[in-house]
Amino acid sequence: MNSSENLLKRLLPVLIAVAIVVGIIAGNLMSRYSGRQQANVSLSQQGSGKIDAILDLVERQYVDKIKRDSMEESLIPKLLEELDPHSVYIPASDLQAVNEELDSSFGGIGVQFNIQDDTVMVMDVISGGPSERVGIHAGDRIVSVNDTVFVGKKISNDKVMKKLRGPKGTKVKVGVVRNGIKGGMNFEITRGDIPVYSVDVSYIIKPGIGYIKVSKFSRNTYSEFLNALCELKALEAKSVIVDLRGNQGGFLDQAVQMINEFMNRGDLIVYTQGKSSARQEFRADGSGTCKDEKLIILIDEWSASASEIFSGAIQDNDRGLIIGRRSFGKGLVQNQFPISDGSAVRLTIARYYTPSGRCIQKSYGDDKEDYYKDIFNRYMHGEMDKKDSIKLNGEKFKTKSGRLVYGGGGIMPDIFVPIDTTGMTPFFNKVVQKGLIYSYAFKYTDRNREILKSYQTFGALNGYLNGENLYAKFVDFCFENGVNPSDKERATSKMLIESQLKAYISRNILDNKGFYPALLPIDETLQKALEILSGGSAKFESYLR
Repeated sequence: MNSSENLLKRLLPVLIAVAIVVGIIAGNLMSRYSGRQQANVSLSQQGSGKIDAILDLVERQYVDKIKRDSMEESLIPKLLEELDPHSVYIPASDLQAVNEELDSSFGGIGVQFNIQDDTVMVMDVISGGPSERVGIHAGDRIVSVNDTVFVGKKISNDKVMKKLRGPKGTKVKVGVVRNGIKGGMNFEITRGDIPVYSVDVSYIIKPGIGYIKVSKFSRNTYSEFLNALCELKALEAKSVIVDLRGNQGGFLDQAVQMINEFMNRGDLIVYTQGKSSARQEFRADGSGTCKDEKLIILIDEWSASASEIFSGAIQDNDRGLIIGRRSFGKGLVQNQFPISDGSAVRLTIARYYTPSGRCIQKSYGDDKEDYYKDIFNRYMHGEMDKKDSIKLNGEKFKTKSGRLVYGGGGIMPDIFVPIDTTGMTPFFNKVVQKGLIYSYAFKYTDRNREILKSYQTFGALNGYLNGENLYAKFVDFCFENGVNPSDKERATSKMLIESQLKAYISRNILDNKGFYPALLPIDETLQKALEILSGGSAKFESYLR
């Protein structure tokens, strides 16, 4: 064996060992490289999309344990914010409360309450409801719930509703204190279905003129509205005022059915259209019960969505007059999609258009803050005071008779009525901030409940209150609470404050049938409607030409 063979023999084990080490290192490097490639493929090819893939990655690889559900709850609202101001995520914990806003009933004990002096005060008891059946009265103070003291600064409207509401058939114990009775009283109440009304009031406001206040468009609004119309017609109403001020909308189908009552067969009411939603038209079927009555709709800056559909249909068809201030400007249609965990998404699926083709949705652009500040900005640049200050975007349309109307920012009324600031002195502002009007009205009612209950109509009750020198007594109450108005402030704000005092006292006794009539002296928009309707057909129709 020569020297070279001997050297190879001696080095062979070393070469084999080196080869093995290099192979292991190369294998590890390839494994790591291959793993990164695989992760990249996984991120880009997940069938459910990049967001789920990233959450999967974070869940697998992040240095600490994460709460994936919590991350999703935070992420979803941010995603929907990128779409429009009205596409929203509703967590499972909030869904019942959100849906109850537009439902026709909820489970509860059947009282209207307010928190005064850190105590839950029963303002009214629903006739035939669970609380009335066990003997709870308006004016009672609820001081305990389920044997636990329930008074103090920590109670809130939300906490009260969570304690008193619940599924039908469940029980709740309440302890109350009642004026004139020593010691407390205890009641066990079985919760029932409590109706939620969206037609606040309807009555003959002047001979031949009916008034209907609609606060929202919920599941039963059409049936409530139809009943109100029938009652007014039975009382010989020839004209109808529908008050949609402050009504922020609700179910589209309810608005359509209500509008149908005033339209001729074939009249276009509204149409909707979206990327994934084919154009859908809603037309009157000719079965309406009020096709000949004169009609006026009242709107303001908080009238939105279904209220604007109602106003736009009446205006574009020249069927009636719109009086008030420019409406909110919401022209988007949402559908609610349930999620398996009990939450939901309300997603904008279409825009709605008035019969002339107007989409009244105001711009929301890239800056959502501007959208939410729009009403404030209207106040600041004078739109609430002067019609000439209203900024329109130039989109022009024509009604059936050829009148000019505008789109892209709410419904412009046919007759503009500025906001009334006549009685708004520093004195008035202070009593509102301190809640003194409401507080005094409750205390006055509480002291005089038995005599006030003897007056069963607003006319009779108002006559009694006119002799009570309410305003002077209220001013004394203000002095006691650290508010000291000048003589000029007292005189300037007298009508405004006195009307509100009467309204709240009347609501405590007669509910909304007392509240709304008491506000008429300070309601310039409603007074304008009455002036036009009282002026005869010629005056009414002159605005429709």
